[in-house]
Parts: sequence; structure tokens; C-alpha cells
Amino acid sequence: MAAEMLHFHEMGFDDRLLKAVADLGWSQPTLIQEKAIPLALEGKDLLARARTGSGKTAAYAIPVIQRILASKQSVREQEVRALILVPTKELGQQVQAMMRQLTAYCSRDVRVADITGKADLSAQRPILMEKPDVVVGTPSRVLAHLSAQNLVLHSSLEMLVVDEADLLFSFGFEADLKNLLCHLPKIYQSFLMSATLTEDVQALKELLLHNPVILKLQGSQLPDSSQLQQYGLKCEEEDKFLLIYTLLKLSLVQGKTLVFVGAVDRSYRLKLFLEQFGIPACVLNSELPVQSRCHIITQFNQGFYDYIIATDEQSLADPAAAPPPTAGKGKKKKNTDKGGRAKDKEYGVSRGVDFQNVSNVINFDFPMTVESYIHRVGRTARADNPGTALSFISHTELGVLSEVEDALTGDTSDCVLKPYEFKMDEIEGFRYRCRDAMRSVTKQAVKEARLKEIKQELLNSEKLKTYFEDNPRDLQLLRHDKDLHPAVIKPHLRNVPDYLIPETLKGVVNPLSNRRKKKKMVKSKPDGVIKSSFKNIQGKNPLKSFRYSAGRNRKDTPVKS
Repeated sequence: MAAEMLHFHEMGFDDRLLKAVADLGWSQPTLIQEKAIPLALEGKDLLARARTGSGKTAAYAIPVIQRILASKQSVREQEVRALILVPTKELGQQVQAMMRQLTAYCSRDVRVADITGKADLSAQRPILMEKPDVVVGTPSRVLAHLSAQNLVLHSSLEMLVVDEADLLFSFGFEADLKNLLCHLPKIYQSFLMSATLTEDVQALKELLLHNPVILKLQGSQLPDSSQLQQYGLKCEEEDKFLLIYTLLKLSLVQGKTLVFVGAVDRSYRLKLFLEQFGIPACVLNSELPVQSRCHIITQFNQGFYDYIIATDEQSLADPAAAPPPTAGKGKKKKNTDKGGRAKDKEYGVSRGVDFQNVSNVINFDFPMTVESYIHRVGRTARADNPGTALSFISHTELGVLSEVEDALTGDTSDCVLKPYEFKMDEIEGFRYRCRDAMRSVTKQAVKEARLKEIKQELLNSEKLKTYFEDNPRDLQLLRHDKDLHPAVIKPHLRNVPDYLIPETLKGVVNPLSNRRKKKKMVKSKPDGVIKSSFKNIQGKNPLKSFRYSAGRNRKDTPVKS
């Protein structure tokens, strides 16, 4: 008989921490929290692998806060006691938000500082001089502050956490991390949290952990088919655009959706293509200020937007260090941007970012690696929520597809990516519209769109920052899915004529429903109202103003112009 699950109030937490957990609505710990928290409170080093959405952040945040509260009962001196390393700025802000929620009732005793978001070291120096209890940052930013002596850890650090450990090396932080270790004390407790156990994670384990407890809590790295439905559809470039148009315009995809592409230019090309049909979407671009990116994610989580177009570019700091192209793939990796613009090294979307209540993930461009596929698809079907993943696969991407299948199938013989049964011949009527839209989205239009959005977001991020701090309601009105319009917009493409809708979909989708609703409303009005509406039409339409009366001479028949 299985042992009963522990509750949070049975783990011996401080009352203030328990109250914060109750405010978050957490009645019971998740599996990773139930297994990891007691071991962490015992002082054990941990290497934990659990899939995305399983509650890994709280699994280390709760014991970190509890240990700081316990130590402050005997030690009054203010010191930096915990360091949390994250691979991306977005994840850093999310970790800080989680820590602040958990310290809502003990914020005076446990102070948290996030040093990932700002570019200027001098602006963060005053925060670090106050010696916050917990520091959250990327390895490069923490090392920079250590070198500038804004931060001292060699005598006070008690706990080190590495979140999304499998990302650190792929983001080019290996050298920073090794240099950072020289500034740490000889004895400290370490936590490594990861969705996958790669060779990089094993290397980190040797560097950071001492006799660790290894927790592998799920055999599968993604939820099973009862929670996550995974589909694949083999199609080439033009068909990808035709499919995404059909799925979104006819509302065949319901709920919040993440669309992943291979490069930033592709993001804007897809956004401008969708704009032609009146479909708003946001682009998460590594060139935008981190405040803008986090604001986009926050508003997406709050339900402002339905569609986000994102990339999961790897090795942004050193493209040459990226893994070689997968066997069977003729083209080079698309994760290096042709534009040569400066991108944020500490940027990541597919991994580490907490998108909430995502119903669907669409791989418009198939990912380059198995790990990237796992982390992309892991953005949906989080916790106990259902989700769907749909991948468009071109002939050059079949090699990576087979690797994904082999990695996810395991011992079972069932195919993980089920064929997406979609009859392409039924949507052939839309093809000419898609070609028309694609011709309007030129390389120059994409370039102008990127520059225009960067200028807008820099303005919003810097000049209006103080204003938005004083007027938070106005910040809610700032939307990121507005049309950029550098491409020629053809208004007729926004509407879908009834004759183009496949017969099999007419019972499911009705793009002209608004017009028909208006007609029904007119018919449901009293006779007098209908007559008055026709009088208005007669007065405005000269073709309907001609009246013929059999009892009068034609020459005397008035014609109103």
C-alpha cells in the first residue's frame, strides 16, 4: 500500500511561510516538492529531474526560505545566504516573483534581490550593498558583480541553486560558472534542478554537488497521451503558411497558443503574414528590452493575447559553439540570425519561462534537437491541465523527427507523434489568398517591422518606465500585438467568404456568423422597425429609388437621384 502524501503543514514550516503557501492555493505538495523539500531541509545536496510544470521552483524556494528563517533566530547579522543561478532574465524575474509571493508575510526577514533585469552594474550596486538574503541572477551577471566587489559570497553563502541546469552550458555560461565557483566558500548546500539529465548536467553535478541525492521522478519527460496529445503533419514551406492561416482564422485551434519558429526574421514574417488576415499575434524577440519581454509574458498569462510567436535560439553568445546539424538535415541550423543584430545572450523562451494555461504548442518550424522539442512542448499540459502539440515537418526535418520519436517512445512501440488527419485538398481554395499575403511580406517589410517594434519598445521601456510606475493601470493598456503594417495590407483578406469554407467545417466554423446574427436581429424586430430600415436604404440607394406605377404615365414617373 502506497504511503500517504505529506501535507505542507506536516513539514514543520514557519507559520508565515505556511500562510503564504495557503494564499497561493496550494493544498498539497506536488511529487517533486514532496520528495525534495524534506531532503533539502536535512541539508542534503540534490540533483532533481522533473518535467516542466511539476513545481520545481517551489521545491527549492520553500526550503531556502525556511532555512533562512530558522538561521535568523540565532544569527542576527545580515548576509547573502542563498544564490539562485538562472540561465535567462525572464526566468530570473519569475523566480523573484515566486520568492516574493512565498515571503509575503516575512519580507522583512527574508529579502530577495533580482540582478538579472538591468544592464548597468552601478544601478544594482546599492541593492547588493544592503546584503539581501537571496540573490537571483545569471552566472555572467553574478560574476560581474563579484569581480566589481559589489557582492561577497566567500564567507556567508549557505545555499546555491542552479535552476534549469541543462540550459547553462548551452547558453555559453560554462566559463562564467567555473570562474564563479572560485568566489564561493568550501562548504555549502547545492540544488540542481533540470527537466533533462544531459551530459552538461552531469558535468555540473561533478562541479557543484557532494554526495547528492538524485531524484528522477518521471520515467517520461513529457506527460502521457491522456494529458498531452502530440501530432505531426508533413508539409513544405507554402503549406505551413496555408495551414497556420486555416487553423487560426477558422478558429480550429482553441485557447492560448505558442507558435515556435526557427529565427527572429521568421517570427516577423509570420506575424506580418497573419496581420494580412486580421489575426493579431505578439513576437517575443531577443532584441527587445527585458522589461518588454516580461511584460508580454505577463499579459499573455493574464489573457490579453491568444497567440505568441517565439524562437528558442540556442548558444546566442557563441553561435559557433552550437551543436552540429542533425543527421539527415541538409541545411544549417536556423538559430543564428542573418541580420547580425545584437541579441540578448540571457534570453530564452522555450525553456524556463512560465507560460500559464497554454492550450496548444505549434512547431511551425520543427526544433533542432530532442531537448528543444521536449522543452517547447513542455510549455503546455503543465500540472494537471490538458494540452496539444502540433508540429509541421518538412522533408529536411525528418532526421530530427526520427530522433524525437526514438527518444520519446522508449520501450513502447506506439508512435508518440500521431498523424494529424487534415485533408489539404479541402482548403485549396485558401491557397491563392495565402500566396497573395506572402507576396506582400517582403524582406524589406520584415526588416522595417523589426526596427519599428524595437524603437517602440525602447520608448515604452525607458522613457515611460517612471510614468508606468506611477500609473500602473496605463501599463495594462500597453499592448504588444498591434499591427506593424510595413507590408501592404489588403482589406479583403480579413474576411472569409462562405463558399471557401470546406463542407466538413461548415457545421463547426462560421466566419460570417456576425453578419447573420445582425440579419436575424433585424428579422426579429417588429414590422414597423423593418420598414423604417428599408426607407433609409431607399433614400440612399439610387438603384432602389425608381418606382413604377401602372396607373400613371411613364413620362410622369419621378426618378429620384
